[in-house]
Amino acid sequence: MLAAVPKELGGLGLNLAQICQEQHRLGYHAAATALAVNMHFYWTGVAADVWRSGDKSTEWMLKAAADGEIFAAGHAESGAELPLLLSTTNAEKVDGGYKFTGRKSFGSLTPVWTFLGLHGMDTSDPDAPKIVHAFMPRDSSGYTIHEVWDTLGMRAIQSQDTALDGAFIPDKYIPRVVDASFAGVDLFVLSIFAWALMGFANVYYGNAQHALDLTIESVKNKKSLALTRSMAYHPEIQHSIAEMVVDMEGVGAHLDRVTQEWSDGVDHGGAWAVKLTAAKLHAAESTWRVVDECMDLQGGFSIFKAGGFERIWRDARLVKIHPSNKNLTMEIVGKITLGINPDEAPRWG
Repeated sequence: MLAAVPKELGGLGLNLAQICQEQHRLGYHAAATALAVNMHFYWTGVAADVWRSGDKSTEWMLKAAADGEIFAAGHAESGAELPLLLSTTNAEKVDGGYKFTGRKSFGSLTPVWTFLGLHGMDTSDPDAPKIVHAFMPRDSSGYTIHEVWDTLGMRAIQSQDTALDGAFIPDKYIPRVVDASFAGVDLFVLSIFAWALMGFANVYYGNAQHALDLTIESVKNKKSLALTRSMAYHPEIQHSIAEMVVDMEGVGAHLDRVTQEWSDGVDHGGAWAVKLTAAKLHAAESTWRVVDECMDLQGGFSIFKAGGFERIWRDARLVKIHPSNKNLTMEIVGKITLGINPDEAPRWG
């Protein structure tokens, strides 16, 4: 859990590109485990990138991680289609900090987190709403965990709901208060998108590679009364395998390029939002297509739990649910590419 923490502060000092390579490897063997720890990595990775920029406001997070604290994400909300940038959770400024009231979903690492990273919106000035980013210690009062995680896939991540009822978080755990929507995207916020989206993408890329490798071995050994050799010699099987390999080659190259450029500090300015969301969407659409096609080639016996493939298939489907989804990605990419303010109405995300 210290992989992204700088060496100077007791960690391994891995950057985004390096972490994503490890997440790809872990996702191949245990996708749910990789997805769960990604929630911790994306906070420690964000903190490390901000720290390396010369801004020491996140140093406490890195020191806490080095001391064994576990960070988790509490961003998902029903009705908030702009993750991080808007919120249905109310953030009320009080003496010494903020009180948060709302409900957070998809809180991976619920059984073990010691700090829940969350955000809320301060609307005390309706003309200038603010997004307040905060980290709630486990021993805080004013929150309740609801065990709702009974899902299609990624069952092991235990992403329970957290209901906030005036939960107080002191100022020392408030790293950012920024403008609402895209106007508030600074290095801290943009880094969350980089570490979260590229981490998600690489986990599911690894999972899809596992599915493809299993399928390749399966068709090499599958027999048919209509063939004298294995199904690997069936022209349509070859066609399907080739399409999947082409998809995976494109995803891998795309993710490697984007994460390496981020780690190298390439200045793409506002185009970083395009590059990150486009790469995640590319990975989501392609990896799901690959795993679904793998099930077709594996045949009817792939649906039995005993074989293990049905779990890979169930886990793979969730990639399209993670932010940013297709609608929001198309809005971001289209508007920024055309030189339109992402906050410009109408909004379709």
